[in-house]
Amino acid sequence: MAKIKSRFVCQSCGAISPKWLGKCLECGEWNTLVEEIETKEDNPKTLNIGGDSAPQRLKDITFDREERYTTLIKELDIVLGGGLVMGSLILVGGDPGIGKSTLLLQVANNLAVQNKKVLYVSGEESMKQTKLRAQRLSVDSESLYIVAENNIERIKFHVEQMKPDILIVDSIQTVYSPDVVSAPGSVSQVREATNQFMNIAKKFGVCTFLVGHVTKTGAIAGPKILEHMVDTVLYFEGEGHNVFRILRAVKNRFGSTNEIGVFEMTSYGLKEVDNPSRIFLSNASKNEAGSIIVPALEGTRTVLVEMQCLVSQTNFNMPRRMAIGIDYNKLVLLTAVLEKKVGLSLYQQDIYLNVVGGVSIEEPSADLAIVMAIASSHRDVVVPNDMIIFGEVGLTGEIRAVNQVQQRINEAAKMGFKKAIIPHANLEGLVRPEDFTVIGLKHIEEMLKYFL
Repeated sequence: MAKIKSRFVCQSCGAISPKWLGKCLECGEWNTLVEEIETKEDNPKTLNIGGDSAPQRLKDITFDREERYTTLIKELDIVLGGGLVMGSLILVGGDPGIGKSTLLLQVANNLAVQNKKVLYVSGEESMKQTKLRAQRLSVDSESLYIVAENNIERIKFHVEQMKPDILIVDSIQTVYSPDVVSAPGSVSQVREATNQFMNIAKKFGVCTFLVGHVTKTGAIAGPKILEHMVDTVLYFEGEGHNVFRILRAVKNRFGSTNEIGVFEMTSYGLKEVDNPSRIFLSNASKNEAGSIIVPALEGTRTVLVEMQCLVSQTNFNMPRRMAIGIDYNKLVLLTAVLEKKVGLSLYQQDIYLNVVGGVSIEEPSADLAIVMAIASSHRDVVVPNDMIIFGEVGLTGEIRAVNQVQQRINEAAKMGFKKAIIPHANLEGLVRPEDFTVIGLKHIEEMLKYFL
């Protein structure tokens, strides 16, 4: 009898080790190596995505047009780049209870009412449990089919028999292949199942959604290669106590990765938010020091969010710095600029900065708003609540130009704002809306003198 060979596979990154180790040598995670039986079936299978394998010149490859399906959910279509591409493989991740299954069940119903045949594969719920959830969401379409299955071979059989236009698998961690010895959810099973679904999507032209669980760090569970294999990776962001959810594309072969979609979680499912700025500003502070409105760019849209800062004297030798929604290093850097170039005494002050609504701002146009929020709270001076502030700040205190200024100004005017402080270099060619005042500054000293 042949000796059974085993190997140890990291459940975080997929690295293989001949023996057990407490720490993975590839990703550095502890206690992630799990023993798996080594079989010949674990070897990667040949992927046939259709078409002639002979090389062709790019200009000789023709097709009628790019076929996309609309999900009838505008926010989701924006994130996807204009709708679903035929034969695409989409991975949707997020924390438990964030709304992944709810959104996909609504998408399945919207596509089914457009006479698209949809197969919803549930690996975590029975068909009766899925029906209960569908009733709560008012989902009941003639072209929507449900099956409770987690065997990849059975799922492939159903796909070949039904030939659906859309396939939804909830979730990829519950699907297993009988040819792989390891347990469902392991690296080998997830990799094999994803490879099989990729083959289905490309060979039959089926738009396939895969729901992915996330780890405690917020990353998709399983090997990192999982995200490389799919065409699009969508992340649901939000907190349990907050009714608003943000859908963000971190990878998209058929569209931009800078777009976001905003949804509101209700008792009847996810409801799209057409005007995120109105939501984020609905409870904005009035006449409070340290409160600044920032027009942040998220893909092709401008979102107005409130930035709050609290500066208070510390009781310890080392002051504390805390930032939520803004890079911590950015806060420390701009604090040093204020101390060096303007002369604000902040070495004995705790500084707390927060972007309201759970939004993260990564673009440099928020620098000027951060500087003004710190100075406003420190000097206890209120910035007018009908004013927006944006611009990049250099290490010498100069205010640098940013992009999409006209779009930011127009969005602010539409929301009822009357004033804006922007970089002086962006004044050229700017069209000012009616009854809207624009002030261009070159250095942060000018801004502080203007207010303080």
